[in-house]
Amino acid sequence: MKPHITLVNPAAPAGAVMHWPFALLGLGYLAAVLEKNNYQVDVIDCQVSQLTLEEYKKEIEKRKPDVVGVTSSTLTYKSGLKLIKAAREVQPNIITFAGGPHVTFWDDHALEECPELDIVVRREGEETLLELVQRIEAGKSCKDVLGITFRSEGKIVRNEDRPYIEDLDSLPFPARHLWPMEKFSQYEDVLYLAMTRGCVYWCEFCCTVRMHGRKYRMRSAKNVADELEYLNKTYGKTKFSFCDDAFTVDQPLVEELCSEIKKRGLKIEWNCGSRVDMVTKELLTKMKEAGCVSFWCGLESGTQQMLDAMRKGITPELTMKVLGWVREVGMKPIPNVILGFPGETKKSAWDTIKFVEKIAPDAVGFYNVATPFPGTPLYDNVRANGWLRVTDFDKYDTTRPIFETPQLSIKELGKLREGAFHHYYLRWAYFMDKRRRFKFSTAMVVGVHFVANIKLKLRRN
Repeated sequence: MKPHITLVNPAAPAGAVMHWPFALLGLGYLAAVLEKNNYQVDVIDCQVSQLTLEEYKKEIEKRKPDVVGVTSSTLTYKSGLKLIKAAREVQPNIITFAGGPHVTFWDDHALEECPELDIVVRREGEETLLELVQRIEAGKSCKDVLGITFRSEGKIVRNEDRPYIEDLDSLPFPARHLWPMEKFSQYEDVLYLAMTRGCVYWCEFCCTVRMHGRKYRMRSAKNVADELEYLNKTYGKTKFSFCDDAFTVDQPLVEELCSEIKKRGLKIEWNCGSRVDMVTKELLTKMKEAGCVSFWCGLESGTQQMLDAMRKGITPELTMKVLGWVREVGMKPIPNVILGFPGETKKSAWDTIKFVEKIAPDAVGFYNVATPFPGTPLYDNVRANGWLRVTDFDKYDTTRPIFETPQLSIKELGKLREGAFHHYYLRWAYFMDKRRRFKFSTAMVVGVHFVANIKLKLRRN
């Protein structure tokens, strides 16, 4: 008898800052591969459905799965373990597994911390999970499955990594129909997809290379356009966001996708994120013509010293030039910033804040604090130097300082990030922007930040 598999997305811990809920691509691909092989699979998304632990238990009791798999980021890791324990309470004989970036690099710890967890699926899980389920169905041992970590005779065993999937076109589209798709519109009217996996760079704060390899694997432009067309017709959506870490590494591929979108007459809007050293003005123009409305980029810092420390491989001058191109072609530049990376000082942080306002004055930069996620070189560095101060993963939401350095304390970094947002909203350029000036809402926002900024300054004194 074929096993019934339930895949679970935990909710963020209370008080944490997290992205709007959406149908997770990782779980979606896992579910689609299982469905393609005729397995019964469903999804419980505790985040979008806002399920309590007791409501989740009732869902497990109702569905009666044979296998429960929970994904997690670092932020939702502890929540994920609670769901695994709860599932075992309801269904004592189920097989449990965990996957995702956090447990990939925390596999032995996860098995030690959660006796109810049977298997950790590391890195890409589509082929690994399918083989596990096939072994379970056949009543065979899973001990030689590549890409898993498990217990054997009281010891934790880490099998060899599974090779990456080279032909991404062979994967079915994510099984979004297993989510309550109508609920996502309460948050934003956007659908997410990805064209590539992997990265050719290895920034100190990122785990993509360890997770997906230092190799750029791509779907064909036709395959991506097919998915866009399918989503447009099936769900009536016209807005899309690409989740790729570096969307434009293969520029001819992006040009081909733009041609496909135009050839098919798709009336859509989309955005993407990439590196400023991997675009040209000509490419940005073609992207705009094909419906791209905004370009996310990892600005990270406005100082060369910090960019070098992050091994980012770019310069502030290049960022300024490229985001100028983004504006010229009619798209919106949206910079991401990291404050508090080792070596950061108050001066370098404020140099970055002012640099962001100079190159993207109409968009709030996402002022994240450097967060040492397991699997990143930053985590190894912070641990080795004894700088780690917060070990509760429920706090790892990129808004709260986690470590301190000889240059910046946790308290100082928190005030810097808070001050960055106040500074943005209290600029004359913000208040007098033609889209905002003379509006009551603008005055309210400025007033709130004015009061908050005074309180911040009083706390400093």
